[in-house]
Amino acid sequence: MTDPRANDAGPKLLAGGNPQIPKGEGEAPVRAYIAAMPGWKRAVGQRLDELVTETVPGVHKAVKWNQPFYGHEGEGWFLAFRCYTRYVQVQFFRGSSLDPVPPKASKHPEVRYLDLHEDDEPDEAQLRSWIGQAARLPGERM
Repeated sequence: MTDPRANDAGPKLLAGGNPQIPKGEGEAPVRAYIAAMPGWKRAVGQRLDELVTETVPGVHKAVKWNQPFYGHEGEGWFLAFRCYTRYVQVQFFRGSSLDPVPPKASKHPEVRYLDLHEDDEPDEAQLRSWIGQAARLPGERM
């Protein structure tokens, strides 16, 4: 008899390799998202999660719209990330208020992005600074 789990390939990967994870609050859905990130992107996701958790003790986590969100419970979100074909994109919801401003603009005036490619060596001190600054700003309610 065939084991029905043998064909279970895990979460479906959407366009760009972004894992399709059911929305949910807390650590478990974020861990499931990161575990489903394909290839080199998983290590990027793990490190981003570690940096946020270390920089913002007690950070509230969730998965919404197939991406991890980080914020303060009841006060909104300050950061999210997702997989694209060639990079992992970090989204700072109030990024235009960060110093220095993250490099990539958005169609939303306050949102800024940082794209992390496979061979990038991100400046973790700068990332920690942006995460800390973003966590001190009013959160985005979604």
